[in-house]
Amino acid sequence: CISRGKKAVGSIVEELGLSQPLVSHHLKELKRSLLVNIERSGPFIYYELSDPAILLAIRSLNTIAKDLLSARTTF
Repeated sequence: CISRGKKAVGSIVEELGLSQPLVSHHLKELKRSLLVNIERSGPFIYYELSDPAILLAIRSLNTIAKDLLSARTTF
């Protein structure tokens, strides 16, 4: 979602189909962890990844998790 550029909370909520409080909470934690940057513009706050390498790390972790789950179900 924010891997494709800056997004306001409302856009993220709409794209993910999750509640606004849930998305806001997670964005707050991602900001606190320095994984996202914010930009204020009037009443809106826009979020984006702080470093494109974060997306690569997420994709790698996703692949590892899928491999582990796949190995677990073959036993």
